[in-house]
Parts: sequence; structure tokens; C-alpha cells
Amino acid sequence: MTAPDKDSEKAADQAIEAQSAAKTATAVDASESVEDTEVAAAATPEFVHDHEARVEWYAPVLAVLTLLFGRKKQAGETPLTPVEEGKEILGVVLGALAVVLVLRTLLFQPFTIPSASMEPNLYQGDYIIVSKWNYGISKYSFPIALPFIKGRIFNTLPKRGDIVVFKLPVDNKTDYIKRVVGLPGDTLQMKHDQLYINGVAVPNKVEGQVAAPDARYISGNDTATLLTEMLPDGRTHKMQDMVQDGPVDDTDVYTVPEGHYFMMGDNRDNSEDSRFPKETGGVDYVPAENLEGKANFVLMSWKEGASLWKPWTWLNFKWDRFFKGLQ
Repeated sequence: MTAPDKDSEKAADQAIEAQSAAKTATAVDASESVEDTEVAAAATPEFVHDHEARVEWYAPVLAVLTLLFGRKKQAGETPLTPVEEGKEILGVVLGALAVVLVLRTLLFQPFTIPSASMEPNLYQGDYIIVSKWNYGISKYSFPIALPFIKGRIFNTLPKRGDIVVFKLPVDNKTDYIKRVVGLPGDTLQMKHDQLYINGVAVPNKVEGQVAAPDARYISGNDTATLLTEMLPDGRTHKMQDMVQDGPVDDTDVYTVPEGHYFMMGDNRDNSEDSRFPKETGGVDYVPAENLEGKANFVLMSWKEGASLWKPWTWLNFKWDRFFKGLQ
């Protein structure tokens, strides 16, 4: 073999070694990237609060709108420059954002239920649709509170018995969901498990027993008493009671201030609601401007353990809770 052949063989060997090293480095980078993604996913909380959490649905909506409304190139059309293409994409995204903002602010917003405080009407894993127009618009109707909006615009008063989503008065940030039981000027009191509104006992009828796994932490059993409650305005709804004479089954008289509402959970012994004062982190009286919307129906529901980060659980539905109306 001549000297030039040896040099050529040596150069070829060096090139092969360089390619191998580059592949190894790429594999290491990819592995580190996957690990970083997994850590970030594990650190992301599925629910932001014990009572109510917002579902982030903007990304898929933006993707669909971009596909639907993005301009389609014509045959023979001169290709856009990178700057022109960037402007076009930005215009589509901003338009999609505007549509989403209008839908979220004025029409509908989805939420998930992460706790048992509204059983037997709402269960953990329920994905509900809340209408935003029922009570008008306030500064809390927007993704970020707008301080220059005072009170409510196009204000309509909620009715007794409505299930509403509202901002927790103690921080004006956390989303809660409860039932409106007391209106401005009402007096309310719990006496020996019995609710009184304006001095009159609210009628209820025992319907039997219902499964309530969380009752074991309160009463030692895994069932609760199912009742139908008849509010003064004629509306009825289901509720459940886990224990007689619980911590808030005997209370002082509450007088609802003007411009405020008294909220209660349907799971009376496992609900942090207006019976608990702000000083202890409770709901207290809810100002009208904190109302976000009325819960209308359950769109779908997932079983316990389902998670966005576990694709194999995405179809773990509670099939009997699809399109379920709310009383």
C-alpha cells in the first residue's frame, strides 16, 4: 500500500469516529431533554385548589382555529418571505386569542371538580360547563382581574338554588363552586342539622343511604344520608348528610349583607362554605362582583387516577355522567 493510500485510510477512520461521537452526543442530549420534560410534567399540579380548578383549554382551541382560519396558499403563488410569513402567523394567532377571550369572558368556561364538597350533585373528576352571561360581567370575568371595572355590568341577580362559580373572597383568586342558599338581607342558621332561612325551617325528605367514601373520615362509615331539600322559592335539590350535629350543624344566626350571598355545599358535613368566616380561611359572605358564572351541566367525567400526563387513562370515563344536567 502506498503512502497516499495510508493517509486516505486514516482520514476515513477519523471521519467514522467523528460521526459516532456526534451520534452519541445527540442521543445524550435527547435523553436529557426527555428527562427534563418528565420532571416538569411531574412538578405541574393537576389541580390548583382543593375545591375547584380551571382547565387550561386554550392551546387546543388555538391550534384548531389556526388550522381553520390560516390562509391557504394558491397554486403558483409567490412564496412569502420569512418576515411576511411571520406576520401572517401572528395575525392568525392574535385573532384566535381574541375569539377565545370573547368565548371565555362572555359565553362559556369549563372547570373540573377535584373534591367532594358538592356531592351528590357534582363528583370528583366531573368536567362542567359554566355560562358566563347569567349574572353580567365583573372584573373577575376576565383571565386577569381588571381593577377599573367596579361592581357588575349588565347585572342580573342570581336565584336561590343556583350552583355558581366564584372567586374566594379571602384572596379574590381561587375559584370555588357552591350553591346560593342565602340572598341579601336573609337570615340563616343551622340548628341540629336543620337549615333555617328567615326563621323558617327548610323542608327536607330522607331518600335513603348513598355511597360516600370520604364519610369514613367524619363519621367512621362509608355512606351518607341522601335527602331532597326544598328551598323557599320552590326549587329542590339533592344533598347529603354524614353525621348528626357535626361541627357546623349548630351555628349562630347569619345575616347576609347587601350585595352579598350565602353559599353552602350540598355535602353539608364536608364543605368549607359561608358557615366558615374569612378569618379561618373560610368562604364567608360572597360579594356579588366575585360571581363568575352559573354551572349548567356536566359535560363528561373521569374516574379517580386519570391524568393529562397519563395517556392510558384518558378514556377512563364515568360514562353515566355524560351530559348530566344540574339541579
